[in-house]
Amino acid sequence: MAKIKDTRTFMRIVHRYLGFFMAGIMAVYAISGVLLIYRDTDFLKQEKKYEKVFDKNLDEKSLGKEIKMKGFEVEKTENGILYFKGGTYNSANGEAKYSKKELPFVLNKMTQLHKSQSKDTLSPLNAFFGISLFFFVISSFWMFNVKSKAFREGMYYAAAGLILAIILVFI
Repeated sequence: MAKIKDTRTFMRIVHRYLGFFMAGIMAVYAISGVLLIYRDTDFLKQEKKYEKVFDKNLDEKSLGKEIKMKGFEVEKTENGILYFKGGTYNSANGEAKYSKKELPFVLNKMTQLHKSQSKDTLSPLNAFFGISLFFFVISSFWMFNVKSKAFREGMYYAAAGLILAIILVFI
């Protein structure tokens, strides 16, 4: 590893090696982030059929929670059988037969990275990733000499990127 002489050298060295270390994690976040943009479509999703037994006599709200289907709604009820988009539920014996469209296993696991909460086991990874990205933002300003043309032009691009991000957040 190179010898650290000053703040600029330190930032460049840490930026370099942290960047190499984070390359795999950034690739996973990039792919899963694009997938999450299209989570309201069937893009790359496969239909999976389920046959499960739940508690008997569940109401619509409870059944929706058990099945974990967004926009769950019972379309009709006949003879104790609840019909909903993609399946049925027999309230007498608790048997449900339904199908859902889901991402393949690996892609689904990748998208879970974006959805983790503080109680999840992946939350330290998410925090580390966020802190690392913020370090990349800060350390990038030490990549060029402050008096260089590249740095001055880079500041225009940085300002434009910040303004665009602020505009997109508020529209």
